[in-house]
Amino acid sequence: MPIKKIVDPRKRRHRSIRKRISGTTERPRLVVFRSARHIYCQVIDDTVNVVLASASDLVGKKDGKPGTVIEGDKSSRAKAIGKVVAERCLEKGIKQVVFDRAGYLYHGRVSKVAEGAREGGLDF
Repeated sequence: MPIKKIVDPRKRRHRSIRKRISGTTERPRLVVFRSARHIYCQVIDDTVNVVLASASDLVGKKDGKPGTVIEGDKSSRAKAIGKVVAERCLEKGIKQVVFDRAGYLYHGRVSKVAEGAREGGLDF
């Protein structure tokens, strides 16, 4: 009798979301990954499979040295990362994105990233 694989519920939800969401050249996909301590964002053009911009709370905005961490609690860092990724997108001429929550609930740090990106000038 074959053993049934148990799929992580978040990965199952992410697969379901990705069936409907895809990034184009005009409107790339803003993906959020949330670990226990940090948060990462990438802006991806799925037509050519290229990462156009990225940001995480591990690299500080001002000095850019690896290992420096943005100060504050996790929610405030998530909002700051949203603003940083919006800034980097606007430098490259990207104004509209599709938000991909990657199977996470739109709550807490994931919603703070979206809030920060909107404040930074991106349209969803």
